[in-house]
Amino acid sequence: FWLQRGGTGRVGALFGPVMMVWFAVLAVLGAVGIAREPQVLAAVAPWHGARFLAESGFQGFVVLAAVFLVVTGGEALYADIGHFGRRPIRFGWFGFALPALLINYFGQGALLLGDPQASASPFFELAPGWALVPLVALATLATVIASQAMISGAFSLTRQAVQLGFCPRVPVSHTSAQLSGQVFVAPVNWMLMLAACALVVGFGSSSNLAAAYGMSVSADMVLTTLLLCAVAHARWGWKRAAFALAALLLPIDLAFFGSNLLKISHGGWFSLAIGGLVFLVMTTWQRGRRVLLERMEETALPLDLFLPDLELAKLPHVPRTAVFLTRDPEGTPLALLHNIRHNKVVHAQTLFFTLVTEDVPYVRESDRVAVKPLGDGFFRVLARYGFMESPNVPELLEQMRVPGLKIDRGQTSFFVGRETLIATGRSGMGRWREHFFAFLAQNALPATAYFGIPPNQVVELGVQIEL
Repeated sequence: FWLQRGGTGRVGALFGPVMMVWFAVLAVLGAVGIAREPQVLAAVAPWHGARFLAESGFQGFVVLAAVFLVVTGGEALYADIGHFGRRPIRFGWFGFALPALLINYFGQGALLLGDPQASASPFFELAPGWALVPLVALATLATVIASQAMISGAFSLTRQAVQLGFCPRVPVSHTSAQLSGQVFVAPVNWMLMLAACALVVGFGSSSNLAAAYGMSVSADMVLTTLLLCAVAHARWGWKRAAFALAALLLPIDLAFFGSNLLKISHGGWFSLAIGGLVFLVMTTWQRGRRVLLERMEETALPLDLFLPDLELAKLPHVPRTAVFLTRDPEGTPLALLHNIRHNKVVHAQTLFFTLVTEDVPYVRESDRVAVKPLGDGFFRVLARYGFMESPNVPELLEQMRVPGLKIDRGQTSFFVGRETLIATGRSGMGRWREHFFAFLAQNALPATAYFGIPPNQVVELGVQIEL
C-alpha cells in the first residue's frame, strides 16, 4: 500500500520479475508431478467431474465451495483493464499465468494419485525437501504482490464511478505521463489497507477469509455473466445467442454461488454486507444528485427571461471573464443570480460551463466542446468527457477557439455554488437517505479541486437547497 503512490508502472517493474519467477516455478513443479503420474491428464475429460457430482449428491455440491478458489484470480486482472488495456491483460493471463496454474494443479493431482497422504499440503510436497524454505519465501512474496491487481483495479473503478456519477468526488493523482488510465486514489488506498488489517485480525484464520472471498467472487461471476448477456443482447444484437450464452454459463456460476451460500455464517456474510454498503452509497449518491438537479431546475430562472431583465438593469461591466460552473445546461446558474444580487456587477465575458460525462471511455476531441453565444458577452459551454478521462477546466478553456471569446487565465474567475442541503423527506428517497446524501456531499472533494481550478481564482456563493 505504501508503494502505490509511485504508480502502477514503477510498482509493476518492481513486482513483475518476482511474479514471473513465481509462475515459472509453479509450471516446473507441476510438470515434474505430471511426469511421475501422466495419467492425471485424463482429468481434462469433463465426465469425471460430472460422475463425481452424480455419485456424491449433496456432499459433492458442498465440495464446490471448497475447491472454488482454484478458479479465482482472473477477475482481479480484468479489473485492471483501465490501467493496462485489453491486450496486455489477455496476453499475461492466457499466455503465461493460466497455463502455469493449470500445469501446477495437474501436478498436485498427479502427486495425490501416487501418494494420497500428501493431501495435507500437496503444493509444498511437490518440491524437494531442500527447496521448502525458498519456496515458502517466494510464496510469501507472491501473496503480498498478488494484492497489487486488486488495489490498482480499485483505483480505476473508483475513478470511473466518480465520472459516471455513482460515487462522491475523491482526489485522483495521475502516475504516468504516457497512460491516462494509471491513477492513484489515496483515500481508497488507505481504506483498503485499514480494512485488510482489520479483516486479518477479525477473522483470525485463512479458512474464514476464504469463505468471505469465495462468496464475493462467486457473486461477482454471476453478475458478470448477467451483464455480459445483457450487453450482448442490447449492444451487440445477439438476440437468441445471448440467451444461449446465459444457458451455458449461468448454471456453472449459480452452482458455485449456491455452494458458497452455505458459508455465510463462516465469513461469507461480510462480503454481502460490504457489497450492500457500497450499493447503498452508489445508489444514494446517484439518486441524490438527480434530486438536487431537479430542485435547482425548479428554482432556476429561465435564460430567456434573465437576459432581457439584465439589459434593463444596466449594471456596470467588469473587464474580466467569469466562469459559472453549473449542472443545469439550460437555466441560469444560481451563483450568477446571487453574485448580481450582492455585488451589482456583470463581467465582460460570462460563461455558463456544464460538464457532462458520457457512457464511453473516451470522447473524440472534435466532440469535446460545444459553445453557444447568447449575446452581450454571455456564452453557454457544454464539455463532454468519457468516464476514463479526467477533466481540467482551465486547460480546456484556454484551448477553445471561438470568435468573440478570448480567455486569459490570469483574468478569469470561477464561480461555484456551495450548496447547503436540507433534508425534507419529500424527495421519495427517505429522510435518512437525504441526510446520508448531505453527509456524502459535504465530505466530497470540491468540484473546483477535482476540475483542476486554482483555489485563488474561485469564488464560492452559498445556496440553501431543500431536498
